[in-house]
Amino acid sequence: MSHIEESVEVDVPVTTAYNQWTQFEEFPHFMDGVERVDQLTPTSTHWVTKIAGVEREFDADITEQIPDERVAWTSVNGPKQAGVVTFHRLDDRRSKVMLQLEYAPEFFADTVADKLGLVRRTAKGDMERFKKFIEERGAESGAWRGEV
Repeated sequence: MSHIEESVEVDVPVTTAYNQWTQFEEFPHFMDGVERVDQLTPTSTHWVTKIAGVEREFDADITEQIPDERVAWTSVNGPKQAGVVTFHRLDDRRSKVMLQLEYAPEFFADTVADKLGLVRRTAKGDMERFKKFIEERGAESGAWRGEV
């Protein structure tokens, strides 16, 4: 298993950052290689990704969700991964979003990409694009405030 940790400070309140992150179907707007995310139920999602011309589909379950604090998930098929995003209040208008991701490269090309640091750079870029996405909007596109 490989482990990635990335974080970004965003110029929006923690509630805004958290609320936006719960809008999984918006992920293609800031996640490189994510073609589509379908929210099937409050705790299950279906992902379609296309990375380096290779399309993959998989399902992931949300294993923990606490408003303004954390969202955790694990894949149930396809690429083996699990992660958590935590949200930290810095002040009334700023917050920190932290990603921790564990994944197992599935194919030889995945292993090479991992060894070359491509996955880590993609995660870092995704966090920076999330920052730009939410700061430009200034408000979340929706929210799910339930607990899992």
